[in-house]
Amino acid sequence: MIQITSKYTSLEKDVAFLQIKQTEVSQIPHYLTFFYIHVSCAIFALLAGFTQFNHYILTKQTIIHRNIGKMYVLIILFLAAPSGFVIGLYANGGFYSKIAFVLLSVLWFYFTLKGFIKIKNRNITAHKAFMIRSFALTFSAITLRMWKVILVYLFQPSPMDLYQIIAWLGWIPNLLIVEFYIIKKFQK
Repeated sequence: MIQITSKYTSLEKDVAFLQIKQTEVSQIPHYLTFFYIHVSCAIFALLAGFTQFNHYILTKQTIIHRNIGKMYVLIILFLAAPSGFVIGLYANGGFYSKIAFVLLSVLWFYFTLKGFIKIKNRNITAHKAFMIRSFALTFSAITLRMWKVILVYLFQPSPMDLYQIIAWLGWIPNLLIVEFYIIKKFQK
């Protein structure tokens, strides 16, 4: 993800994925701004999220957990999810892809906000469950790309068909897996 994200450090209008988004770049005011906000923030959300499940940090470095958690929440609620919503409105693959990415950003925002509210109310179990859901959606940045490689290798679908499929596969399996985990772990 760092390698993919680093391609955008030039802030060019036609680098990597943006090469196929030139209509949006040239015709949608602020599309490029929302795109760059999303790309630059999502990598920090991924890195922050990975630290939050470290047993040592959770039990011995609670101040670090709290501060990184606040950063994670702020990034998602104010930058990554809202910008993801906007660029989701212009997703490749048509109507079904747009629904997938918009729904992903709404759920990402919702789970993150609920996790934050739960910890403010000192409901640690609910906080953990919502933040696990939130990170499952954050992790979709990785699983989407993984599914893309697998599907292209196995089936060579057309680019727009592929995009419609990975728009959903990038996050639905993640959410199903963590829901199963949450049920097993927290609702004994």
